[in-house]
This record gives sequence, C-alpha cells and structure tokens, in this order.
Amino acid sequence: MKLMENGLAYKALALQVTCHAINQSRDRAEARLKMQQALDRLDQQIAVSLAFIGSDCRLIVLPEYFLTGFPMGESLEDWADKACLEISGAEYEALGKIAQKHRIFLAGNAYELDPHFPGLYFQTCFVLDPSGSVVLRYRRLNSLFAPTPHDVWDQYLEHYGLEGVFPVAKTEIGNLAAVASDEILFPEVARCLAMRGAEILIHPTSEIYGQARSPKEAAKVSRAVENMMYVISSNTAGIADSSIPIASVDGGSKIVDYRGLVLAETGAGESMAAFAEVDLAALRRYRRQPGLGNMLARQRFDAYVDSYHNSEFYPRNTMLNGEIERKHFIQTQLATIERLAQRGVI
Repeated sequence: MKLMENGLAYKALALQVTCHAINQSRDRAEARLKMQQALDRLDQQIAVSLAFIGSDCRLIVLPEYFLTGFPMGESLEDWADKACLEISGAEYEALGKIAQKHRIFLAGNAYELDPHFPGLYFQTCFVLDPSGSVVLRYRRLNSLFAPTPHDVWDQYLEHYGLEGVFPVAKTEIGNLAAVASDEILFPEVARCLAMRGAEILIHPTSEIYGQARSPKEAAKVSRAVENMMYVISSNTAGIADSSIPIASVDGGSKIVDYRGLVLAETGAGESMAAFAEVDLAALRRYRRQPGLGNMLARQRFDAYVDSYHNSEFYPRNTMLNGEIERKHFIQTQLATIERLAQRGVI
C-alpha cells in the first residue's frame, strides 16, 4: 500500500449511514439490542465499502450519534442509562473489533459516561486505531442541550488538562482531531486543534442538507482554508425510529482539502460515495510554503489574547453542583443573552 511505503497518502471515507434512534426503546436492554444491530449493519457496510474503494482506505468517519440518535425529552439520568456508552463498555469493544477486522482507523460520535462526573454525560468524538484502541477522545465543548467540559471546567481540567480538552492524536495517517456537529461553526475550537498540530479534522454531524449552502457548509470550507487542514464531514442518512421525519437530517457527507476544495460529496441516502485521497505530503509542503496562502504562519494570536481574556459570554462551571434538569441549558443561555444585552454587546 502506498501509505505503508511512505506514510503520506491514503483514502478516507465519510460513510453516510442511517441512524436508528433508541428513544422509543422501552428500557436499557432494548436500547442496547438496537445498538448491537446497528453495529452488525455497520460491519457489513464497512466491508462492502472497502471492497469497492480499495485496501488503501485507512480512515472511515461515521456520523454523529450514529448508534442512538439524540435525546428528545428524556432526563439526563434516563438518557445516561439508556443511551450512553461506558468508556470500557461493550459498544467500544465491538467498534474496536470492527477496526481490527478491517485494519482501519474508525471515527465516530456517541454519548458517553465518565466516572469522574457521575450524573452527567458528554457527547464524545472518538477514533479507534487498527489495533482497536481508542487513540482520540474529544468531548464536545459547545452544546446547547448537553453537558460539556466547560460546564464543569475546573474539575475537568484537574482530570484531563487543557490537552485533554483539545486532543490531537499523532498517528501513522496524520495528526487527527475532531469537532462535533454545529461546533464546525465555532472557529476557536478548530483553531485550538490546529495550534496543536491537527492536520485532519474529523466532523461527525447530523444536519439538514439541500441545494442552498447552509452556514455549516460554508464553515466546513472556512475551517479547512483558515487552518490548512482536511475536513472529513460525515452526515447521517436520516434518523429512523423517531418522531421527526426521517430525511430531515440526510445527505451531503464530504471531504474538503486544505485549500478548501471539495474532493468528494454525496447526496441523500446511505452512501459510500464520499471518499477521496488524503495527501499528507502535499498538505505538509503547503504548510511550509511562504506567501499569502499560509494562513497558519501569518497568525498573530498574541494580538487577540486580551480581548478573549476580558470577555465572559457563556459562563463556565454551571453544572458543578449536583443534579441538573434540562431546562438549565436554555435558562443559562437566556441569562447570557440578557447580560450581553445590558453590556451593549448584542
């Protein structure tokens, strides 16, 4: 394989699959059965995709919350019990076996429990390597309706440090990082990952797709250009077994290169069409060339430090004090909007 020979080029696939939601499952056992069925389908879909694309396909990215869907009215406690993965649980073990079997790096997104934070869960982007080990675990930092590391900021830093907030996995297929869903709209997250050497930004998502280019579509190209990195964005092929219309979040998985060029893109429905070559040698040459296009080498980050340091928008540490109801999220945002309005910021 070309990768094994020089470590610089391989194919990646944004695999667009249907999410079968577990919201209507009567209990934890039924929800776990649906997850296992999803994993069995996934194993077959990956096998067929690799047979078509070729053995030099080394990275496969799955959509956001592909095993469960998202909570629709469930309390944090109920969702944690029914839908959230344990760090060393059966679902990760099964995903590791798929990565081993097909000798791939396998990336995805799931709701996950953390023993350091009982009563909470985090939406987590992960990457497993061909040995089946998790080599990247990124917890979504910006979410309106789920806990994030920022909501328990001081304690999270005690356990994981800043590098655990913005992790980058240095692997044989490049420096991998991830953001979830609408975090693609927050340039600071991708920028902090680029500061730590990220070359490939993995983006599991579940979003509306259509002819008109949405803000997220513009953001995918922008994050690629401004950080000189690949963006591999995998969308759901709809959410089944849910009260929302199945095709509301369907289509448009894509791979964008470090120049902002869309190398591959698929329409609606389950698809393996969004695959393309990741050329690390070309990316690294591009990053080392002087000129207008070298956005990383032209950054003056120190000029912005005071503006960030002196601005408090959404507050940190709002979920440190015990049980939280779902209304907490919107109440905190409303309070933030009111405070910013009083300061004349908005």
